[in-house]
Amino acid sequence: MPHKTVSLLAVALVLAPEASPQTVPQVVEKAPGSFLIRPYRAPFVPPVNLANSDHLHSLIRAGHLYLTVQDAIALAIENNLDLEVDRYGPLQAQWALERAHGGGALRGVTNANSLANQATSGQGVVGSESSLGLVTNNTNGGGSGGGATISQIGPVTQNLDPVFQNATSFSHVTTPLASTVVAQIDALVNTRHVIDSFVQQGLLTGGYVQVSANESYLKENAPSDYLNPSVAPVVQVYLNHNLLQGFGTAVNGRFIRVAEKNVPASAETFRSQLLNVVANVLNLYWDLVTFDEDLAVRQRAVDQAERFYNDTRKQIELGVMPRFEAARAQASVSSSRQLLAIAQATAQQQQILLKNAISRNGLADELLDAAQVDPLDRIEVPDQDDLPPLRDLLAKAMANRPDIALSKISDETSEISALGTANGVLPTLRILAQASASGLSGVPTPPVTIRGQNVTADKYYAGGLGNALGQVFRDNFPSRRASALFIGSFNNRVAQGDYGVEQLQLRQGDLVERRNQNQMVVDIANQMVALRQARARYSQAVDSRKLQEELLEKAQQSFSFGAATIGDLEAAQVSLVAAQETEVATRSAFSHARISLDQVLGQTLDVNHVSVEQALNAPRAASTPKSQP
Repeated sequence: MPHKTVSLLAVALVLAPEASPQTVPQVVEKAPGSFLIRPYRAPFVPPVNLANSDHLHSLIRAGHLYLTVQDAIALAIENNLDLEVDRYGPLQAQWALERAHGGGALRGVTNANSLANQATSGQGVVGSESSLGLVTNNTNGGGSGGGATISQIGPVTQNLDPVFQNATSFSHVTTPLASTVVAQIDALVNTRHVIDSFVQQGLLTGGYVQVSANESYLKENAPSDYLNPSVAPVVQVYLNHNLLQGFGTAVNGRFIRVAEKNVPASAETFRSQLLNVVANVLNLYWDLVTFDEDLAVRQRAVDQAERFYNDTRKQIELGVMPRFEAARAQASVSSSRQLLAIAQATAQQQQILLKNAISRNGLADELLDAAQVDPLDRIEVPDQDDLPPLRDLLAKAMANRPDIALSKISDETSEISALGTANGVLPTLRILAQASASGLSGVPTPPVTIRGQNVTADKYYAGGLGNALGQVFRDNFPSRRASALFIGSFNNRVAQGDYGVEQLQLRQGDLVERRNQNQMVVDIANQMVALRQARARYSQAVDSRKLQEELLEKAQQSFSFGAATIGDLEAAQVSLVAAQETEVATRSAFSHARISLDQVLGQTLDVNHVSVEQALNAPRAASTPKSQP
């Protein structure tokens, strides 16, 4: 089998010209722009290409597609749709990794601790009442992140992308008052704006930290409001962190590591598909070569039958043979022509299969549909097969086969994912810590006489936003809070069950992997035996064909001296045709056995000098130079 001819593909892959605009490999490009705008622009995903490469049409000359085996492989790499579908796998894995680095189960599910639209304690009438404990301040006009249910085995990783949120509200509110003791008016009218901002960062260790800033402006009509208008900023740092369940970078980063493992796994999946495509094209190509050789044998059989028929008619005219021999000779011609027609149809069907494998649109391409495929290579059986020992072939298969690599990656990802169920057995222990600083400043109102005393605002609070922020950063009015939350489950059967099931599945996977390895040894041994048997049968077929050629030559010599009849000559010719057909069939069987052995060893790409990286990244640049018929 001429594997050496396929080496031209490697040279062609290196020397091929740069891809034209319509032959750019499949990539997903991130949107351009600054770091502030780019995250909100969609990446560019190129459309699919359903046109055949120019390389295919360049090989068609005068209605004939002259094809070498390296041309067939290169065209399949360029145009095979199954391979094109699998080219998207590595791209999807890369973007899945991008998604995993963002963390979180669902996009936008945050754990915000917002202060938006709350009446700041000490500001205005309502704030003063709140600070004195006369009312409960539970006003919150902001949205809530609740209502989103996350279902997942194991702890959910925090959102790792920093989140910035700003809520700004403006209000003009009139509130009737049943008592005028505090506000000294019947209806309280206030104008307010609240600017609330926070930045939240998820922690891979199992929590999140949030820094928020709230600025509240208030102007109202109450004479008892001693700072009017006033501003009340609040700065807060909030920490929420797990200490048992959901703690640690190992458990929270498991999805990132799984996504990282999936990137080489997708490349191995593509390599597996590429290996299958190359093996399939080789089988199709050598089958077409076999059918063409069988067609030539059938044509020679028809020619011989026609010569025998003409010789028989001459013998009948000379009175040497009886007339009924003409019917037997005519039947031989008809039978040979029928077998020739079957061989032609078989070869035509094989051409259709090969055309479909090396093109994107199959027979919809009129030029390709009308072309006659002429394979230029022939099957060559080497003098001997230097097969290494079974142990060496097994080591080669373990190193080369994509399914072995995928199995190994699958085991690794399963072990990583199992960290989630192992950690999920633990109870929940969460700490919450909060530190905030407040400020208050405004324009003091004229003194108000209450029970004979002039009451006005403390001069410390007189000023604007700068004075209030000074109070915040000097931490004049600090607030500190800390709490712990513990959640445990008696029996804990759900978490225990999840962990037990996953561990048992891992053990099953180990046994299945071992079983597959044992079967691989059997497959390699069987393919070695099949290759040796195919070689032995081919050698026998060659010897038989040579013997039949000698017998035919002797029969012709005997016939020329009158020592043999036309019947003897016909029998020798029929035997030679049968021997030639057997030789063609055994040569084809050897090529299939060789391809199958390479495939089971995972060395099909190496033997045929096909680069996975070039096939993946520049598929249409893998064209070989134009073949000359």
